[in-house]
Amino acid sequence: MTDRKPCKVCNFTRQKSYGVAVPSLDDLKMKGSEFLGFSPGEPVTVVLENDGTIVEDQAYFLCLPLNTKFMLLHEKETWSPVRRVDGGTAWMARDSLLLEADIVEADSVDVSSAAAPWLDLAQQLKQDLASIILMSEADLQTLVDAPCLELASALGFQVKKAEDLQETVQRVLDRREEERQSKELLQLYLKAAEKEDGQQEDQSQEAGDVVVDAMEVDSASGFMTRTLMVLKGKTSPETRLSTEDLQMVVSRGVQAMEQVLGWDRMRTSALLQACEAELTRRLQQVQAVQSIRSNTQLESS
Repeated sequence: MTDRKPCKVCNFTRQKSYGVAVPSLDDLKMKGSEFLGFSPGEPVTVVLENDGTIVEDQAYFLCLPLNTKFMLLHEKETWSPVRRVDGGTAWMARDSLLLEADIVEADSVDVSSAAAPWLDLAQQLKQDLASIILMSEADLQTLVDAPCLELASALGFQVKKAEDLQETVQRVLDRREEERQSKELLQLYLKAAEKEDGQQEDQSQEAGDVVVDAMEVDSASGFMTRTLMVLKGKTSPETRLSTEDLQMVVSRGVQAMEQVLGWDRMRTSALLQACEAELTRRLQQVQAVQSIRSNTQLESS
């Protein structure tokens, strides 16, 4: 199509606005980007300036009225409505202020987000309450800190409903913080456990270097000489054995280990209970690590 369509384009802050005449939606993106100072080839999204409707279809573009105003958005920019001064009875108390505002900007002015950053968020929620799911934790905290009465007025809610919304958001933030702290604490514990296991392995290695035949297997018991030395001569031997050795000790049972160690039943039973508890603890550590990895993969995806 060669007919040119007169349009208006602006950036997401509405501080720049230009008139263009283009035959197609692609030409609108290209020419609008050039006028607004966007980098060549940078992807942009075209939306209607008045309500944020995304325009991607050429046929729909051609059906829009002449001089329709479009907003061009970068990848991380989002459409937000224009904040307007109350047009009700409040003009009686601010007649001179509104008159000055009408001269400067017709009948609307942009409200500074720095003065009340929660206002833009409240307007976004008023348009679509489900958009709260996509808000960052900083935005959610801003809503929690907003004055309840003013927030209720901006959302068109009863004060009680606005209070419930703020309490719910605060509980969500608290739960996220607790989960984050629990995960950090578990990761610190796992690192400490890995370091402890490494030190225990080093100590076992040093003990093996002192005894020449430590790595030989005892033919009568099936255990390595080093393992028997640890079981008989070390304090808390269960913490010094490998997981494989622990499994071997537990699987043998009390009666067989009595013969291997030459101990009485009470002492042998205490040792096997300690070995079984240590083995369970290590398996729980492995499961915790696998859970953290799975959660990390889910979060990254």
